[in-house]
Amino acid sequence: MPKYVIEREVPGVHALNDRDRQAAALQSMRALHELGTKIQWIHSYISEDRTHCIYLTDDEELIYKHAEKSGFPVKRIYKVDYLLEPATAE
Repeated sequence: MPKYVIEREVPGVHALNDRDRQAAALQSMRALHELGTKIQWIHSYISEDRTHCIYLTDDEELIYKHAEKSGFPVKRIYKVDYLLEPATAE
């Protein structure tokens, strides 16, 4: 499945406590469960008022549906063309 980076603006996300982080993850997982197995959330990076989330899906439209169901709006979607990492140099 293609990999995507989803950028979201979420004011105050970097200051959430553990309980609120858990609640946000649960909210996202519930929305994914409703959408079925054709979309997977891998993980998210949190910084300042943004999240950058890594998803796998064959259907980019499912990313927008997830945003609508979860309440976490999409600012921008980037399709990953390839992964460049230290092992690439070997």
